[in-house]
Amino acid sequence: MTMLWVCLAGGLGAVTRFLLDSRINSRFPAPVPVGTLVINVLGSLLLGFIIAVALNHVGFSQSLKGPLGTGFCGGFTTFSTASVETSRTASSRGMNVGALHCLGMAIAGALAAILGLSLGSLV
Repeated sequence: MTMLWVCLAGGLGAVTRFLLDSRINSRFPAPVPVGTLVINVLGSLLLGFIIAVALNHVGFSQSLKGPLGTGFCGGFTTFSTASVETSRTASSRGMNVGALHCLGMAIAGALAAILGLSLGSLV
């Protein structure tokens, strides 16, 4: 039954990513793909929060960790799209811009995950 919930949550995460990415990129045109950057940072924050809550709180249902973490956050965030967008940015805007975009997303994602872990441990 857990696998079904992971699948459903993953689908919901993917649809949420599609809608949010479309909205961000249409409202905030930029030389780099801002939508994927924002989504991956938000997903890192959310996953860090979920993991901290799951680890630190006995009352948290462990059966929610898979659907929320692997399912929703896995469907919501996207490494492959980020990789392709970074490559396309490097091709069209130059290697320095592509590298900065890639590095910025990795650093922002790691910092967001740390923040999520910290916030989750406070709950």
